Amino acid sequence: MQNQLNRRDFIRQSSFAALGLAFTPNFIKKVAPSDRLRVAHIGINGMGTQHLRWFSALPEVEVVGLCDLDKNHLAKAQKLLTELNPGTKAQTYDDFRYLLERKDIDAITCATPDHWHSQVAIMAFQAGKDVYGEKPLSYNVREGQQMLKAMKKHDRIFQLGTQIHAGENYHRVAEIIQSGAIGKVKTVRLWKTGFPPTLGPANYQTPPENLNWDMWLGPAPYSKYTPERCHFSYRYFLDYSGGVFQDFWCHIADIVWWSISPKNLTKVKAVGEAPEGIADAPKWIDIEYDFEDLKLYWTSTPPNVPGAEKRGIGAYFEGEKGTLICDYSTKEITINGVTMSDIPEIPKIIERSAGHQQNFVTAVKNRTQPQSNLEYARQMTMPMHLGLISYRLGRELLWNAKKEKFRHDADANALLSRENRKGWDLV
Repeated sequence: MQNQLNRRDFIRQSSFAALGLAFTPNFIKKVAPSDRLRVAHIGINGMGTQHLRWFSALPEVEVVGLCDLDKNHLAKAQKLLTELNPGTKAQTYDDFRYLLERKDIDAITCATPDHWHSQVAIMAFQAGKDVYGEKPLSYNVREGQQMLKAMKKHDRIFQLGTQIHAGENYHRVAEIIQSGAIGKVKTVRLWKTGFPPTLGPANYQTPPENLNWDMWLGPAPYSKYTPERCHFSYRYFLDYSGGVFQDFWCHIADIVWWSISPKNLTKVKAVGEAPEGIADAPKWIDIEYDFEDLKLYWTSTPPNVPGAEKRGIGAYFEGEKGTLICDYSTKEITINGVTMSDIPEIPKIIERSAGHQQNFVTAVKNRTQPQSNLEYARQMTMPMHLGLISYRLGRELLWNAKKEKFRHDADANALLSRENRKGWDLV
């Protein structure tokens, strides 16, 4: 049996943590206050803390606002920012709507739970702010559609926080596959090992005074407060997220969409197992996707291919001439029985990133969409949503990619969106 997943340890031990070093500036330059991008952070625990560290380290950025509906998180972030930037005058908020009213804020970052991502981003677009948003893009398909429409209407910039996208390894994998070195790719296998923790039984209680539980729930269905549903472990409940699968899909699917841009999804079939305890996101999930000229598989255990067993997360591309296996920081290409770590004669044609956050800052200043932009992120994220719908219904589903609807399936189409809780449909 696999070990239970500890996401914090996974990230700390993986190359993702190492890559994080590349996202802070390796040089110091003076920037006039008038030329600085004024950034505010919404949701400042966990990844939100990383946002604070990354952006406050950029000379071109001034952090001017912090927002969280947990007073303890807010106090911790304020203390950290003071240590990072003594003399900061950043204001604090417990409701992001007041922060968005400020005309002097250029951009926001969002690291709230998944079910808040779309409304925060759309309201920021409406307020004239650009957005750096954490993964996944949205809670459901409809929200992603609404985000794209609002971004275009208000002429805003958006970047998805797929930090690994900035790393050298993903750049190189994309170049090698796009060069045709392994031939036309017919099959891709993605995986992420690890079970979620067992939660429960529910410990229902009065919400702590430091937490605005009603607003934390926001658009999600009402539930009595229990610590298991809140903060880090919210991700194991389908009301807010999609478990280990949703947590890691974008981490590794990113390299597939970058390298071969799968088109015209026609069929989705998921199987899985519900967890023990009060959580309901899948304990494990395996999914088959049929695209035009491509089969894509997601599994919760490594596939039976060379090199997969030693990787807790990975992508395996099967081409007509060879194969390529990769994770965040490594790759192996096998052609005619010879395995190599690179093909030096393939030129480096993809512009390297100055850092994921720097890419966003530069895009905002130049008014151009960044590398991990919303249109790209929406296409990459959509199959994740569809896989969870197939899991929830327990059957194969047929998809119309042009209309972005399931074929002749009212029950499945009903799960492409969700009616927000009364009083919390803010856009």
